[in-house]
Amino acid sequence: MKKLIGILFLLVSLSAFAQKEKPLVQFTGVIYNGDSANVVVPYVSISNKSYHNATVIASYNGYFSFVVHEQDTISFTAVGYAPLTVVIPANLANKSYTTQIKIKPQIINLPVFRVFPWATTDEFRRDFITAKLADDDLEIARKNISRASLAALTTSLPRDGQEIQSANASQMHTNLANSHSITNPLLNPLAWGSLIKSITDGDKKGN
Repeated sequence: MKKLIGILFLLVSLSAFAQKEKPLVQFTGVIYNGDSANVVVPYVSISNKSYHNATVIASYNGYFSFVVHEQDTISFTAVGYAPLTVVIPANLANKSYTTQIKIKPQIINLPVFRVFPWATTDEFRRDFITAKLADDDLEIARKNISRASLAALTTSLPRDGQEIQSANASQMHTNLANSHSITNPLLNPLAWGSLIKSITDGDKKGN
């Protein structure tokens, strides 16, 4: 008798548990960007808040498919998007639920943060006073055409073709003029020495 009562109690408990257990549903869908209907969101985290926060990850093309219970609360989260919660409907005819999930981008405007290299206003004042301002275009041009700059360029830059041609023509003219010049032998010290020697030798022969 006790065994029969125990069996009946077990059957009643199983029946009550079965009545409390919600029907299973195949939950399938694709996750899209809420601002762009044709853009899928990959690798979205999907958590079942009604079942120990069981989590699955959508594929690279936003597709997912897994088993849930009717009236389960499903959460969709992704970096850069606002969280979205979906509740599975009850009393589904074919025990499957297919839908499109649209999550919207979440833009967070951060406050402006400015970084200064000076710890105090005194440091800024000191650096500002001692700062060397860059030369403007007029000052740069003035320095480039100064006498010192042109002299330095003359000694460092190679001659161009026109300068080389002028120098060669001047040298050729000088050589040509020197080749036709007549030198007075009386102005040549060597010639004077030869003349004196020849006169001396002549006097000796006369004696």
